[in-house]
Amino acid sequence: MHDQCGTSDLIPASDLNRRSREGRRSQAPMTRRRAVLLGAAAGVGALAGLGGDEARAVLRFDLNQGNVQPLPIALPDFLAGSPSDGQAARAISQIITANLRRSGLFAPIDPAAFIERITDTDVAPRYADWRAINAQALVTGRVTRQPDGRIRAEFRLWDVFAGTQLAGQQFFSTPDNFRRIAHIISDQIYERLTGEKGYFDSRIVFIDETGPKDRRVKRLAIMDQDGFGVRYLTNGSALVVTPRFSPSTQEITYMSFSQGEPRVYLFNTETQQREIVGNFPGMTFSPRFSPDGQRVIMSLQQGGNSNLFVMDLRSKATTRLTDTAAIDTAPCYSPDGSRICFESDRGGRPQIYIMSAGGGPAQRISFAEGPYSYSTPVWSPRGDLIAFTRQGQGAFAIGVMGVDGRGERILTEGFHNEGPTFAPNGRVLMFFRDAGGNTGPSLYTIDITGRNEQRVPTPSYASDPAWSPLLA
Repeated sequence: MHDQCGTSDLIPASDLNRRSREGRRSQAPMTRRRAVLLGAAAGVGALAGLGGDEARAVLRFDLNQGNVQPLPIALPDFLAGSPSDGQAARAISQIITANLRRSGLFAPIDPAAFIERITDTDVAPRYADWRAINAQALVTGRVTRQPDGRIRAEFRLWDVFAGTQLAGQQFFSTPDNFRRIAHIISDQIYERLTGEKGYFDSRIVFIDETGPKDRRVKRLAIMDQDGFGVRYLTNGSALVVTPRFSPSTQEITYMSFSQGEPRVYLFNTETQQREIVGNFPGMTFSPRFSPDGQRVIMSLQQGGNSNLFVMDLRSKATTRLTDTAAIDTAPCYSPDGSRICFESDRGGRPQIYIMSAGGGPAQRISFAEGPYSYSTPVWSPRGDLIAFTRQGQGAFAIGVMGVDGRGERILTEGFHNEGPTFAPNGRVLMFFRDAGGNTGPSLYTIDITGRNEQRVPTPSYASDPAWSPLLA
């Protein structure tokens, strides 16, 4: 299956009010998403002469409010430069609409309510027509075929009530890369209107599960964050568990039972190369990267207990971090790499602890009243929260707490919820849920406020998701 998330042919153009000289110059190959984002930033405020002074624009809503009302936004289908471009134009606008709706922060308006029919994206819209249907923001766009076979996709974001353009940018890519373009445009709209980075141009690695419950085949799989573009990275001949993305690269670490022996692997999603991190005695659990991608921290079982170890991926040197008679597992670094959170039953029942990344004394931070156990702690990319699984009173809950243990909030609970993972902007969590019986697990997302829980489509049963950083 072709990987629709490739980046080698995706390049940005300059902002849309400098279309000739700068637009032509921008068509040299660029392979880094950083360049895409820099180009997008340059595009903010384009066509100021059509929409008025960009400084007058005031459209942005505060995500820290107690109850955020979804922003009404109009997203007409992108225009097509020719009939052959129509399918890509419609697909891009539909993907953007789906991304924004699924975030729970935007309320796309039914196209049947539109008064104005957009026929030229270079002309300012009739703002009164969009105000009449209560649209606060409007996105227009166009897709045209280039002489070399690539497509040019351009969009403009308008503040309807201020009567100005907020952003405008164009991208050049091969036609099969339309989904990637749509996700990047979605991120730019999201960031411009919320003030926070988006998360749509990212991937999920997870465990695909098929077959009867007592003979379940588990394969390592990867897909776009919206459930499209699924690829299988292993063939199911060996059990795979606990995949985790590097915070700095498109690399995955996971554990596999090959020929009955547990091994920790690295897998590069761009080159498709796989290598063994180490062949450790006994069981190895929960490998996870350091923020710089240069180390892997894990839990190694030794007799009836397990302790935390970290391996330098360059030197292969291994350092022991804990030395207790308890079970220490599921370690996760803070975003700055200075601390780790982990799960330990050293106090009797599994709880969440924090300690220095180099080892030393650990501080317990989970103290809910009642017979609760805590597991799978994950540090937010923002550094302000730790997500967890909490078990007790016949239910599994997904929640978040401050890094000092304060402000614990349960976001969702049920028969079996487990394995939270943060979106790269720290705004959304993904987890898996098993309803029990003869069914299997499925993936879900939920906002860190506890709102907007949604199921993520997968080809079959799915568990243990891990969110990638924004694509490079």
